Amino acid sequence: MTEHRSRRLLRLHGRAVRLHHRLGSWGPLIGGLIALVTVFCLGVFGYMQVEGWSFFDSLYQVVITLSTVGFQEVYPLTRDGRILTMLLIVSGVGSFAYLVGSFTQVLVEGRLQQYLGKRRMQKIIDSLSDHVIICGYGRIGAVVAREILAENVAAVVVENNPEIIRVLDEQGIPYVLGDATADEVLLAAGLTRAKTLVAALTQEAANVYVTLTARQLNPSIRIVARADAQGHSQRLERAGADQVLVPHLYGGVRMAQSVLRPTVTSFLELAGRSGTIDLQMEELQVGEDSEIVDQNLIDARIRPRFNLIVIAIKKASGEMIFNPQPQAVLEAGDTMILVGSKDNLDGLREIL
Repeated sequence: MTEHRSRRLLRLHGRAVRLHHRLGSWGPLIGGLIALVTVFCLGVFGYMQVEGWSFFDSLYQVVITLSTVGFQEVYPLTRDGRILTMLLIVSGVGSFAYLVGSFTQVLVEGRLQQYLGKRRMQKIIDSLSDHVIICGYGRIGAVVAREILAENVAAVVVENNPEIIRVLDEQGIPYVLGDATADEVLLAAGLTRAKTLVAALTQEAANVYVTLTARQLNPSIRIVARADAQGHSQRLERAGADQVLVPHLYGGVRMAQSVLRPTVTSFLELAGRSGTIDLQMEELQVGEDSEIVDQNLIDARIRPRFNLIVIAIKKASGEMIFNPQPQAVLEAGDTMILVGSKDNLDGLREIL
C-alpha cells in the first residue's frame, strides 16, 4: 500500500513539474489575468451585498472604478461602500499594473515569439507521417539525426534542454521541447503517425519508460533503443523494443573489424553512406501491386534491367535468404537487400 502511494505521489509530482515547466514562461501573465478577474468579480459581488444594488448597477460601478475614468457614482455611497471602493481601486490598479508588467516581460524576453515559433513548429510536425522520432539529442542522438536527415527522411527530435533546442531551431530540425517520458510530448511529436522511434536518452531507465509508453500508444511502430550494457538488452526488449544497441560495444566491434577485415569494413562504410563513389546498399520491399511480385529473380530481371546485385531476401515471415538463387520467388512483403547506384535503386523503387 505504501509503495502504491509512493508511485502515485511520484506521478503527481511529475505532472506538477511538467505543468510548471509548460506554464513557467506564461505563469505571471496568467496569474495577473486571474487576479484581475477575481478583483472584478469580488467588486460586483461586494456592491450587490454592501449597497444592495442590482447586478447591472454593480457591474457599471466596478467598470468605471477600475477604469479610473472619473464618472459619478451610480448612487451615493455609504461609508462601507466607500471603503469597498478604495479597496477595489488599490487592488484593481495593482492587478492591472502587474498584468501590464508581466505582458511587457513576455515581450522583452521574447516569449511571445517563442510561443508563435512553437505553434509554427507544431504545424510542421502535424503534417508529417511515416517519420522518425529521435528521443534525446546527445552524442548518440545527434549522430542518428544527422544520418537520417542526410537521407532526406523526415525526423522529429524530442529534447528538454533549451540550449539544444536553440541549436535545433537554428538548423531547421523539427523538434518538440519536453520530457520524452511524457505521453503528451510523444503524441505532440506525431507518435501515432510515426514509422520508427529511436530511444537515445542518456539514462537507460528513461529509454525503458519511453519504449514501454511508445509501444502502448502505437503498437505497430518500430522501436530502436539504446542500452548501457549488453546484459541490459533484455529489459528493453521486454518493454517492446524491436532492436537494442549498445553504442560502445558496437563501436568496439567496428574498430576490431577495421583491424581484422579493413577492406570489408571500408566497403560497408562506402555502401552504407553516400560518398564520392556512386555506390549504395539499400533495402527495398516488394509491394502487393508490384510488377515483379510472384516472379523469380530470373523473370524479374533485376540485374540486367537495373544493374543491381541482390545480396539477400528477407521473407515476410522473417526468414533471411542470403545469396538467393535465380529461382528464388519474390512475394509481397519480401524485403530485398541490394547494392548498386542510387539512380538504379530509385528506378527499382518505382516499380516496387
